[in-house]
Amino acid sequence: MLWLAFYFVLAVHPLSGPHAKTRAVFGLTKKRVELNLGTYYPVLLFLLVGGGLGALLIGVGKFLGPNKPDSAKLSPYECGFEAFEDARMKFDVRYYLVAILFILFDLETAFLFPWGVALRDIGWVGFISMMGFLLELLVGFVFLWKRGALDWE
Repeated sequence: MLWLAFYFVLAVHPLSGPHAKTRAVFGLTKKRVELNLGTYYPVLLFLLVGGGLGALLIGVGKFLGPNKPDSAKLSPYECGFEAFEDARMKFDVRYYLVAILFILFDLETAFLFPWGVALRDIGWVGFISMMGFLLELLVGFVFLWKRGALDWE
């Protein structure tokens, strides 16, 4: 592990090693990048408020809701099927379709957080680009809705 540290200092670091002058002449020195964590406070606030509200609602439901367990409620049951049936049971393809659609649309919403944080820096070009992206998602959603991919009969 020590050799890796020496390699970094002697060969990779731009101001040391045999090619330090060459790197400095051509402007290939590393610049210090400052990270402004203050721009992520709205995202942190969003996560804290969302998590707190979720925990509050679950707690209120736990304390105020009726708690009358019976044999049906205590039996293992998952996704509409008994848990201990035949492992070779056929599943409807719509389960997989809904799962894949959820993953697709959920992953694309992950782009909204960094976009929201950097919106002031990227200006109108970034705003219009994201609106085009969201329009594409909307068109895909409407297409799937019209094709009946979200209908469960």
